[in-house]
Amino acid sequence: MKSTFLIIATIIAVSGCAKSSTGRNQITLFSDSELNKMGATSFEELKEKEKISQDMATNNYVQCVAKAVTKNVSKQAHSGDWEVVVFDSDQVNAFALPGGKIGVYTGILKVAQGQDQLAAIIGHEIAHVTERHSNERLSSNQLVQMGAAVGGAVLSQQQIENKETWLMVGLGIAQYGVLMPYSRMHESEADIVGQDLMAQSGFEPSAAISLWQNMAKQSKGAPPEFLSTHPSNQTRINDLTENLTKSKAIYQRSTVRPSCG
Repeated sequence: MKSTFLIIATIIAVSGCAKSSTGRNQITLFSDSELNKMGATSFEELKEKEKISQDMATNNYVQCVAKAVTKNVSKQAHSGDWEVVVFDSDQVNAFALPGGKIGVYTGILKVAQGQDQLAAIIGHEIAHVTERHSNERLSSNQLVQMGAAVGGAVLSQQQIENKETWLMVGLGIAQYGVLMPYSRMHESEADIVGQDLMAQSGFEPSAAISLWQNMAKQSKGAPPEFLSTHPSNQTRINDLTENLTKSKAIYQRSTVRPSCG
């Protein structure tokens, strides 16, 4: 038991030296090459499963915004070209994956009004990649599983009634006390990093705020924030508004003003 805990503690200590661009300590147990391979595999599977839009105007529009934003992404996050695919679906969603993959569903174009709001979405999704959020989530899930295995081993050796119940309680605490807040933190970080990225790319950063005001109208009946993996719309609006002074300054220093129609 002591050896197991020592191994977990050592893994955390060694991997905890990583930092996000915001200065936050990170636990990253996987290599960039592993994450890039996972991202590429997942993206290929999605392209086979989902219907890809053939509308030229829509594709040109999304590609234009994505190209303008990805120009300003650190080469450390991805050194090559970004592959951007528009999926023909009413799903209000978009994503970016390690390895330079971006997916945009046509459904989200009905919520994102204009190129600046679309840039806010793409900037947010790319920020998940640049801040290594996939690595953190996979790492934290693996550590929770290791902890559950250790807990199960301890309980199996104790004279305790309802061992399964206690183990489930422990997993519940991890889910609502660690993993969900961790995910909400990732979303909040991606909002701010993404807003700065869109501003650097020449898109009006206040559009990120109006985007989430649009999103709020679309998400009536969403679960309370403490039961969700995402911050509430109002929390996001407040955070983006607070960061606007900084992102506005970045926008004003930018020498480009994309025109994507």
